[in-house]
Amino acid sequence: MTTQSTGLAPEDRKIITLARSARARNGVPEGAAVRDDTGRTYVAGTVDLDSLKLSALRTAVAMAVASGATSLEAAAVVTEAGAASDEDRAAVRDLGGPGTPVLVAAPDGTVRLTATAG
Repeated sequence: MTTQSTGLAPEDRKIITLARSARARNGVPEGAAVRDDTGRTYVAGTVDLDSLKLSALRTAVAMAVASGATSLEAAAVVTEAGAASDEDRAAVRDLGGPGTPVLVAAPDGTVRLTATAG
């Protein structure tokens, strides 16, 4: 399902903006942000080291867990890809549950897809 970013709740627009900023600032293929059940946000970019490779969304989930988050309200990834990978959705599902929305946006911030972590 394609959605216009302008029709999103302000909190969802915020995590897309944060994800876009991480992608641009770090010059990485993807940027991501997640919001926990208290409203805190965690932002990350793709990690691509010889010994460690993580997508931006999995890195953002890991940052949330490492900071003490116990649940997620929403996740967003800014990417050229058309959808979040199964592994990315699994990480969101592990912390937020199967109904957690995952917003997939193009580099310009336009939401291409809203799915659940399922």
